[in-house]
Amino acid sequence: MNNDLALQMTVIPSELPQFDMALNSEQLTAENTLQTAVMLSLFTDRLANSDDVIPDKTTDHRGWWADAIAEQPQDKIGSRLWLLDREKQTLNVLRRAEEYAYESLTWLLDDGIAKAINVTATNPKNGWLKLDITIDKPDQDPARYTYIWEALNGV
Repeated sequence: MNNDLALQMTVIPSELPQFDMALNSEQLTAENTLQTAVMLSLFTDRLANSDDVIPDKTTDHRGWWADAIAEQPQDKIGSRLWLLDREKQTLNVLRRAEEYAYESLTWLLDDGIAKAINVTATNPKNGWLKLDITIDKPDQDPARYTYIWEALNGV
C-alpha cells in the first residue's frame, strides 16, 4: 500500500468511536501501512446475509451502496460486526466476531497483499470485545492491530 490517506480513530467514553482523516500540521497525513485499510474493512457496515438476524429487528441489512455495482458480485465492503450489537458475551459470539473480522479482511488475501490473516476475539472486561489481528505480508514483518469496543460503543 503506497501513501494512502491515514484515518484516525478517537474513542470517547460513553460515545461511539469517531473516525477522521489524520492531520499533521494542518495537512492530511499519508501512511504506508495497512491501518487505514483495516479500519475501513472492520468499521464499514457490510451487507448482512439473507439468513442473518438483524439486531434492531428491522429489515435494514445495511451495506455499502457501491456493492450493488461491484465488478465481482462476491466483493463486499466492510464487516458484519455490527450484527453483534447487543449480543451477550459468549464463546459463540467471540467466534462470530472472529469470523466477521476475518471475512472483512479476506480481500487482502485475494489481492495478494497478505499471505495469512489471524483474528482472535476476547472479552477482556465485562461489556468489551477485543480483536487482535495479525496480517502476514509477503516478504515483510507481520502487521498487528488491536481494536476494543465497549458495549456503549456499538458491540
